[in-house]
Amino acid sequence: MTRSVAPMSFGSRTRTTAPMSFGSRTRSVLGGSVLGGDDLDGDVGVGVQSRWDDLGAQSWYVNAIGSTPSSIEHTMLAASEQLQVSSNITKFKIGLCQLSVTSEKNQNLACARNLIKAAVECGARLVVFPEMWNCPYSNDYFAKFAEDFENEDASPTFSMLSEAACSHGITIVGGSVPESSDGQLYNTSCVFGPDGKLKAKHRKIHLFDIEIPGDIKFKESDFFAAGDKPTIVDTDVGRIGIGICHDIRFPELAALYRAKGARIICYPGAFNISTGELLWEVMQRARAADNQLFVATCSPSRDSSGSYAIWGHSTLVGPSGEIIATSGHEETVVVAEIDYSKIELQRKGLPLDKQKRADIYLS
Repeated sequence: MTRSVAPMSFGSRTRTTAPMSFGSRTRSVLGGSVLGGDDLDGDVGVGVQSRWDDLGAQSWYVNAIGSTPSSIEHTMLAASEQLQVSSNITKFKIGLCQLSVTSEKNQNLACARNLIKAAVECGARLVVFPEMWNCPYSNDYFAKFAEDFENEDASPTFSMLSEAACSHGITIVGGSVPESSDGQLYNTSCVFGPDGKLKAKHRKIHLFDIEIPGDIKFKESDFFAAGDKPTIVDTDVGRIGIGICHDIRFPELAALYRAKGARIICYPGAFNISTGELLWEVMQRARAADNQLFVATCSPSRDSSGSYAIWGHSTLVGPSGEIIATSGHEETVVVAEIDYSKIELQRKGLPLDKQKRADIYLS
């Protein structure tokens, strides 16, 4: 079924969106809907995170891959129990806001506000934003656009996301923006609950440093400090693990989130065209299939004239590694349904936690 959508206003920009496609997959959408894009087919809250506050980077890696067989078995059992108590919801819609980023912060905030509204009008209860969506992905802007989240009056991005979550009664994974704290810059994602309160804050753990001769050279560690804690948070739509972009390359983090009872891992990202074409979809499907949970990624749209050309293709992947919904590279909102019963069916039919040979590869 296809229906038309009224024009949406993105800050100072207004254009008519492409029709939304529900149900069958054409080229780029399966089981979801897409707003916009000319080339598309179609509760303990912070308490969960606070119990980890004393864990350093080394210790949580040990928990993920260096545990003894007996402790892994105990952790998996605990995670199974946690899935039953984290949230009573079994089905809901997620909205992935793939917005066009400009060099004007106020315009980006206005666009984001409109995309949230569009996602909610399509039934989304969880809305996810991209990595670095309030400023261009460039060292020329990170320090200039950075905000101190401890001072809400001086953090328009924090305030807008909080107000939007509260006014719409939804959970928002706020992508990531540059955070200024104690003289350092961090690549940080904030999670807000339906009451507008901050539920968790994730600082990107694995910074993206790459040098491919003749292709790309980029060193994120030149301007950001790395986070040192994993982030998992209970929300009104279930337990969510948070990673940012390059964090998705490390299966240990995803395995830890699975062991701690996450049903979804959200990865705001901004892969470039080179790495995106090769690895963006592959890694999403691998993290989802390995851990038998949902993986949601959200990217900015592509600006081919910018210094950093982004891949786009915001995507929802199911627990067997199947693509549920995805997009092209233009500004859009992807809305799709998450059904937690698929997790239980997949784990029952293929009990990977029981089949693991920790006695061999963790001895």
